[in-house]
This record gives sequence, structure tokens and C-alpha cells, in this order.
Amino acid sequence: MMAKDMRVAYLLDFYGDLLTDKQRDSLDYYYNEDLSLGEIGANLGISRQGVRDNIKRAEAILFEMEDKLGLAQKFTLIDDSLELIKKHIDIIDNRNMRVYRSNDINESIKVILKELDKLDKLK
Repeated sequence: MMAKDMRVAYLLDFYGDLLTDKQRDSLDYYYNEDLSLGEIGANLGISRQGVRDNIKRAEAILFEMEDKLGLAQKFTLIDDSLELIKKHIDIIDNRNMRVYRSNDINESIKVILKELDKLDKLK
């Protein structure tokens, strides 16, 4: 029995198109659908060992791509930063409403939130 590394499911979203159809399907069935190697083999018309080989080869490709390109890591860092920015915008907005009541700050907050919304739609 292979131990599942759930990072693979995440990396599959970023680099899945670089895999063969059978490799991508094998990983999808294994990580996202939680099928056994035998069930995957039956679905793909290959042996259990063939499924295992596809999974191992595909995992290696995904990890190699992430090591070289780092897209998943960059996405996570950007996503975390956007959430932190939103949190602090709320703090500034609340403080402005209670203390300063500045129209300039309100307008700046609106501009920042509009830009954050654009970035969120890119995800």
C-alpha cells in the first residue's frame, strides 16, 4: 500500500496538463476519488502495477515541476498575503469609521478592495 502525499492533489491542479492522460487520470482517481489501484486499473484498462507505475512517475513529474517553477508555492504565498491585506483593510476601515471618518481613507479603501477583487477573480 502506498502512503498518500496530499500535496500531489494540489500540484495536480497546477501541473496536471503536463502529464499524459493516463497519468493524470490515475492521480485524479487515486487522490481525488480515493479509488484503489485495482479500481483505477479496471477504469483505465491497465494492470494494478501499471497504475502504480503511472502514479509514481506522475508524482515525480509534479514534484520536479514544482521544484523548478514553484507555482503552487507562489500561489499559496500570494493567497495568504491577499487574505492578510483584506484583514488589515477591515481594521483600517473600522478604525476610520469610529475615529477619523475620513472620506479620503474611505475612497482609498474602496480602490484597494476593488483591486483585491480583481486579483481574487484570477484564482
